[in-house]
Amino acid sequence: MYEWGLEARLFSIPLWNWLVALAAAAVIFVVLLGVLRVLRTRLERRHGGLDDGSGHVLPRMLGRTSLLVLLVFSLMVGMKLLDLPAAWSRGISTLWFAAIVFQAALWLDAALMFGLRKRLTRHASPNAVTMTLLSFTLRAALWAVALLAILDNVGVNITALVASLGIGGVAVALAAQVVLGDLFASISIGLDKPFEQGDFIVVGGIAGTIEHVGLKTTRVRSLGGEQIVCSNAELLKQTIQNYKRMELRRIAFRFVVSYRTSAQQAERIPEAVKALITGADGTRFDRAHLLQFNERGLEYEVVYYVLSADYNRYMEIQQAINIGIMREVESLGLQFGWQELHVHVAAEQGGRPAAGALPAAGG
Repeated sequence: MYEWGLEARLFSIPLWNWLVALAAAAVIFVVLLGVLRVLRTRLERRHGGLDDGSGHVLPRMLGRTSLLVLLVFSLMVGMKLLDLPAAWSRGISTLWFAAIVFQAALWLDAALMFGLRKRLTRHASPNAVTMTLLSFTLRAALWAVALLAILDNVGVNITALVASLGIGGVAVALAAQVVLGDLFASISIGLDKPFEQGDFIVVGGIAGTIEHVGLKTTRVRSLGGEQIVCSNAELLKQTIQNYKRMELRRIAFRFVVSYRTSAQQAERIPEAVKALITGADGTRFDRAHLLQFNERGLEYEVVYYVLSADYNRYMEIQQAINIGIMREVESLGLQFGWQELHVHVAAEQGGRPAAGALPAAGG
């Protein structure tokens, strides 16, 4: 195997051939390393390579280039200069494939993380739970595929392995379907963002502020002060009202004035209400009309918008409008309507009460 002397040999190959191959590999490694640094520097200057989700994906992908893969690649190129046995050539071909797949997986891993971070930070601050769960799932799938590809190239029969993993995965999914349903619901909340931490929501009989979105549950601080823990999957099955994202509030209310109101007075009431609403800051008047005649009196309907989502601000405006309507009704000498019951007593000729009529007092 080894021969030493003027014509020293290693594995039946002259030693000087090994030295030439190693020198060529060293030169190739230095050249590749320099090209990589130049490309990365130029891309960072042009696109940026920040870690906060901004910049461009190419600098991050180049930053995940493995020096070990570059060294292996350089050595294999250098070994092409040697007259190697057939068994060595097959091993080097397998090593080529493994190195390429490993480096491709590193680049795709960097691209996945960059795209995920950019997607989650596009509209709001990223959810740490969703970020961790998604990154773990995607990276596990990526490296599983890379490992199976390398094993298949080596000669391992992966058909039985994949079938076993599939059967085991189905069994685990059936046993933990409730937990997995909440996990996928957590991913859906993180990507679709129907609500975020700090939002005030109303869902079912629950009204409160989102405190935390976890892997399985979401915690809501109710108006009463207690913490309510909801299952993510059950939460997404219901209609969610998110009041924090409300840009304006539509208000519709009604009031009734007595039938002791003339037609001229009835016409003045909508104009007075309109003046009250347009005079309030942060409002937009829509309409005010005499809607209908009901058992209590003349019923008016008023619609306007509050240009703010603040509930306290809405209540202050509504209170001012209500007091203004009361003053306007008083200034017109009117009263608000109330339900009245009028009983009419009738009598037949001869003084006997009619059938169904109430008798007069005293018989």
